[in-house]
Amino acid sequence: MQPHLLYDYLCKARAKLFDWIRPLNKDQYEREFPYGLKTIHATLLHTAGAEWLYGRRVQGQPATIADAPFAPEKITMFVALEDSWNQLASETRAWLEAIKDWDTPLEWTTRFPPRDPAAPVLRFRSTKGGVASQLLFHEIHHRSQVMSMLRQLGVQAQNLDYSVLLFERREVPAEAKA
Repeated sequence: MQPHLLYDYLCKARAKLFDWIRPLNKDQYEREFPYGLKTIHATLLHTAGAEWLYGRRVQGQPATIADAPFAPEKITMFVALEDSWNQLASETRAWLEAIKDWDTPLEWTTRFPPRDPAAPVLRFRSTKGGVASQLLFHEIHHRSQVMSMLRQLGVQAQNLDYSVLLFERREVPAEAKA
């Protein structure tokens, strides 16, 4: 497995997701839903902020989610989010490709939930590979929430499956069909 290539898939799927989001008006983009992080905007900010934070952790840089450039008070419009996340993507891909020691243990403490000053401080332990896996799966989890929100807004957001975006496909001649 080469996590940077899996990340390439995420970026390709994210680009399609962004294509569905870009035409939304402000009310649609900020409409509240009774699940997830409530809005498309908040869900995307959370996902991008987590990617930023996971990268810092894997690279041994101290950081908290509060340090992330992806916060509602810092990024209020989709166009700025898209631009900032696209810039982050090149950094993320580079550190994913550079890591060779996936089993290196990592440990950090943080409040959980992170933005709640009354939340308890917890110690987390994983590996670089575990954090990279979380980065990949975390985006897929939240992407499905955004796709559900889009569907409720009437957008035909569907089928960002890995096989649809990256498997080679070609039609088989009629005489070769079983």
